[in-house]
Amino acid sequence: MANKKKRPVYLNLVKIRLPVGGVLSILHRITGAILVLLLPFVLYLFDRSLQDPMAFADISSRVSSLEGRIVLLIMVWAFAQHFMSGIRHLLLDIGIGDSKPAARLNAWLAFAATGVVVVSTGICLWNL
Repeated sequence: MANKKKRPVYLNLVKIRLPVGGVLSILHRITGAILVLLLPFVLYLFDRSLQDPMAFADISSRVSSLEGRIVLLIMVWAFAQHFMSGIRHLLLDIGIGDSKPAARLNAWLAFAATGVVVVSTGICLWNL
C-alpha cells in the first residue's frame, strides 16, 4: 500500500495536447449534439413556412438578413464537420487509413473538406 502512484488532483484541459484525430473526434460529438438540439427548431421553421405565403416571406426575410446568414453558415459548418468526421470514422472502422500517419492525414483532410464546404457556402450566401 505504501507504493501507491500519485494521481493528479485535477486535469488541466487547456494543457492537454490532443492529436488532430482526438480534436476531430470531440468536434464530431459536439456537432452531433448541436444538430440534434437544432432539429426541433428547424422543423418548426419548416412547418411554419409551409402554412401560408406570409409566413414563408417572413422566414425568408429573416434567413436573408446578416444574422440569418451567419446562423445558416454555423449550421452548415456543424453539418459539414459532422458529416466529414463521420465519413472518416466509417473508413477507420473498416480499416482504411488506420495507421498513425494515414489517420493524421485523413483527419486534416476532413478539416480541409469542411473548410471548403463552409467557404463555398459563405460565398454563395454573400452573393444572395
